[in-house]
Amino acid sequence: MIASVAVSLLALMALSIPVGIVLFILGIGVSEFYSAFPLLRALGQVVWSSSSSATLIAIPFFVLLGEILVRGGVAERTYSALDKWLSWLPGGLIHANIATATMFSATSGSSVATAATVATVAMPQADRLGYDPRLFAGAIAAGGTLGILIPPSINLIVYGFLTETSIPQLFSAGLIPGLLMALAFVAVTALICRIRPALGGPSRSFSWGERLRGLIQLVPIIILFTVVIGSIYAGWATPTESAAVGVVIAALIAVVLGNGLGLRTIAEALHGTIRISAMIMLVITGAYFLNFAMTSAGLGQQLTDLLENTGLPPLGTLLLVVLLYIVLGFFIETLSLMVATIPIIVPIISGLGYNKVWFGVLLIVLIEMALITPPVGLNLFVVQSSRTNGSLSEVIQGVIPYVFVMLGMVALLIAVPGLALWLPSKL
Repeated sequence: MIASVAVSLLALMALSIPVGIVLFILGIGVSEFYSAFPLLRALGQVVWSSSSSATLIAIPFFVLLGEILVRGGVAERTYSALDKWLSWLPGGLIHANIATATMFSATSGSSVATAATVATVAMPQADRLGYDPRLFAGAIAAGGTLGILIPPSINLIVYGFLTETSIPQLFSAGLIPGLLMALAFVAVTALICRIRPALGGPSRSFSWGERLRGLIQLVPIIILFTVVIGSIYAGWATPTESAAVGVVIAALIAVVLGNGLGLRTIAEALHGTIRISAMIMLVITGAYFLNFAMTSAGLGQQLTDLLENTGLPPLGTLLLVVLLYIVLGFFIETLSLMVATIPIIVPIISGLGYNKVWFGVLLIVLIEMALITPPVGLNLFVVQSSRTNGSLSEVIQGVIPYVFVMLGMVALLIAVPGLALWLPSKL
């Protein structure tokens, strides 16, 4: 039964059927062919119970926050300011790609939105300044993945919802690994461009006056992050309440320092928010029904028995799960991969004695890797769609060094769990 469900999942996704619909189809299939009970009669209750949590309201708020910043013209000014501060490093403007992605990761909560934002602003500069298209595009795709690790993260909210884990603890756990990975991206880029200077484009410098004036564009984003995340850590607001406050602050930033918020801009931001939020909720409800059907039919127990009866020690089982996510990440969209596997995998990992908050961060790093590995890596296609020429294979080549950085972070988190657990313990 496990093999048939896995093959059916890949086959239906290969037909370009929307992921949420695929999950519902599989759930119905499991109900009809593998269950002695009419599970389809519980569809309404499962969909309602999986979508009525107040925690999920934070998702459209964080999406709207990012949409306002992008469409309000804040991204261009942030990118320009970071360019003035980082262009002296080997690799020049490529570091601005990573830094801008890091800053917008701290506000948007979405990797795809972060990658799209930076790509739209940065790609015109690549051809004009003569950067290597592979490394330049690869840095944007990889930097965009930070959007689901550095808080606030929509994927961490989903993980917390599915595993009943504290979202503030998950946010604090993702902060240090996220910043470390951003620094590692910068270091790897500088090393590559030091060895092969031609990849890094021309050397440019700016006066201290230009740099200091650029800080004006960065301060509002820093304030926004501090208010949104600080209010959660201080216990002043829930993630949903802080997201709502963040939307108001983002709107003020767009009005004062951006291009303003006209009716057309607001309509586009709301349309984008509705589209993305609806997609997320369809995937969540579809995955809940599929998990309900598989559990009722005994499939979840089969997979649990399979992992528990391998005879491996806890570390061996953990490494097997890591390998499983790496392989599945090649073929399954990231959010779908999370919601389809978390209800089965997390209880096993927790039963082995591993901390759920720590595993959540480890899982997000693995999900980040899935965003930039072909053939389904969404960030690869997002960045490619922003290019005026060149092939997708160039973007794939450009992300290879950053995939190794992510593998290194996975190993580091396993070896030093305190990277994720130290900050939550202090807060």
